Amino acid sequence: MNTTMLLEMAADAFGDRVAFVDPVADSSITYAELLAAARTAAQAVHDSGAERLAMLDVSNLAIPVGLFAAGWADVPYVPLNYRLTEAEIDALLERITPAYLVTDLTHMTAFGDRQGVALTSRGDFLGMARGGGGDEDYRSMDPEAVGVLLFTSGTTGAPKAAVLRHKHLVSYIFNSVEFGAADEHDAALVCVPPYHVAGIGAVLSSVYSGRRVVQLANFSPEAWIEIARTEKITTAFVVPTMLARIVHALEGQESAHMPHLQSLSYGGGKMPLAVIERAMQLFPDTDFTNAYGLTETSSTITVLGPDEHRAAAGSEDEAVRRRLQSAGVPLPGIEIEVRNDEGKALPTGERGEIYVRGDQVSGEYEGRGSTVGADGWFPTRDAGYLDEEGYLFLEGRADDVIVRGGENMSPGEIEDVLLEHGAVEDAAVVGVPSVEWGEAVVSAVVLKATATQTELQDWVKQHLRSSRVPERIEFWQELPYNETGKLLRRVVKERLDTD
Repeated sequence: MNTTMLLEMAADAFGDRVAFVDPVADSSITYAELLAAARTAAQAVHDSGAERLAMLDVSNLAIPVGLFAAGWADVPYVPLNYRLTEAEIDALLERITPAYLVTDLTHMTAFGDRQGVALTSRGDFLGMARGGGGDEDYRSMDPEAVGVLLFTSGTTGAPKAAVLRHKHLVSYIFNSVEFGAADEHDAALVCVPPYHVAGIGAVLSSVYSGRRVVQLANFSPEAWIEIARTEKITTAFVVPTMLARIVHALEGQESAHMPHLQSLSYGGGKMPLAVIERAMQLFPDTDFTNAYGLTETSSTITVLGPDEHRAAAGSEDEAVRRRLQSAGVPLPGIEIEVRNDEGKALPTGERGEIYVRGDQVSGEYEGRGSTVGADGWFPTRDAGYLDEEGYLFLEGRADDVIVRGGENMSPGEIEDVLLEHGAVEDAAVVGVPSVEWGEAVVSAVVLKATATQTELQDWVKQHLRSSRVPERIEFWQELPYNETGKLLRRVVKERLDTD
């Protein structure tokens, strides 16, 4: 079992079909060409003596070539975050040497003298790979072989290297994608960073389905809209902050019409209800899907599908309508449980830590071993609850809980209430040290209309018990998010704690 099997199947079934398009470089590659390029690049990686193939670059044709070349060379693929500082990148390189590193010209200069790294530029790598000549097959078909190493964001310390074995990645694709399901005219717009698990999943799932992928190296709502129209994009994936910016940009245009956009998936962070409702109004003929997953689970584990979106948006039943803010139900082959601090499963509606089990779940970190229990369950450190129909609702990280006067409370619960107020565009709730209560509830809010602190406090008090009312609400221009749409709650907490 090896991820390269996915490409072999695609090249055999529709080799002449365009696989990837880089609109910035005005270049493309077919499935047959991608197969040949990956095998040729694998030869170079093998000959270099490298034990990892690292990629330090934005989305371009080198990304899929590198991913599959690593599989053929029987080395892990390691995409690195190009937004990190040189010192941070150097620290990661120290952990993965000897490595074959593909990067842009800027980083070529920075790391040209790095010991243990065989360095090549994107242009040279693609030129070599597309030159032909890779006849050897160094692949291991052992499903336990490591396919990808992904460094976590490292917001609370040094980044951990999540281990995704070929069996995890292939299981995810087999359980969530139908082979050759894409029409030859289908096109996917990929704008998530290539070092994120969603970027890996987008490459593998698009290849297996036979879809043409258009790569957007640097996201802006204007660029996304233009490419979606000119490339006749039929499907796309965005994070919530991206969708909010796209919606805002479209509302400033004469027409929001996207005639070819059949499906739009989103995930990576909490989606404000007002944003998804407005997006569904702007794109009434588009199928929306919410996908929830983690690096350690090889990407998506639950989905809220198009029919469920429409049913929730159009329902007068509050329980059904609330599901528009859920992460949906587990994929085939995935089990979900919500447990308390003692590891015992909780009943419907009770908040706890989300546990997941399935063949695609890794839960393993290089140098640290596996965090999966003997029973196969992986503790995600995400908090949430299940409703009576099995829909999963996310409520931040398990360790984000606020303890006020001995009472545990979820920031997400309070944020949801604030976001229901007509003047609130975005909200974050955290706990800060308090002499009286241990922790005090405070909030940062982004407004879209006029509102006062007292007005919002009264609003929360109408919906929740008084202990959950923020003692202080600050009004900010925007909240801090990372490039994959996750709220940087630590940054919010630090700023509110010093104000």
